Amino acid sequence: MEFTSTPFDGLWVIQPNVLQDQRGYFFESYNRVQFDRQLPPVNFLQDNQSLSGKNILRGLHFQDPPHAQVKLVRVIKGSVMDVVVDIRKKSSTYGGHFKIELSEKNKTMLWIPEGFAHGFISKEEDTVLLYKCSNTFNKASERCLIWNDQDLKIDWGNGHPIISEKDNQGAHFKTFTSLF
Repeated sequence: MEFTSTPFDGLWVIQPNVLQDQRGYFFESYNRVQFDRQLPPVNFLQDNQSLSGKNILRGLHFQDPPHAQVKLVRVIKGSVMDVVVDIRKKSSTYGGHFKIELSEKNKTMLWIPEGFAHGFISKEEDTVLLYKCSNTFNKASERCLIWNDQDLKIDWGNGHPIISEKDNQGAHFKTFTSLF
């Protein structure tokens, strides 16, 4: 596996070694020994999977401490524009965002440390996203930043995504209080 750092401390892009021939392909999507050599050790407790139609936008989600989550995100089918926002107050990249295309074709994965809000927009019908989480879901600590916040200036590549009512009620970056 190839681990590539980003301008955001602790945020990594991971490219697996894919073995491909006329039969199809094989790759390790997670190998704890390899990950522990490159990244802080994490005990993943929950796997989540979502199915989205084209132009579905989900996010920007996170959980407050002590229920914060490290996430390892990848696309099994289809493609997404994956976006994270740094909400760590002492970080030099606080309020900045990082975008990357994750797809079944590129097999790229994103390692998201605690202190990031996460979202994505699906670029194809029947897109399946899988993410490993270091903590279980906790409704009381669940939070959301508004996807189209003018201060974050995220270009989602689609001016009219399909959004849930809950995600349309997300907090504005200037007015929310980060616990990270």
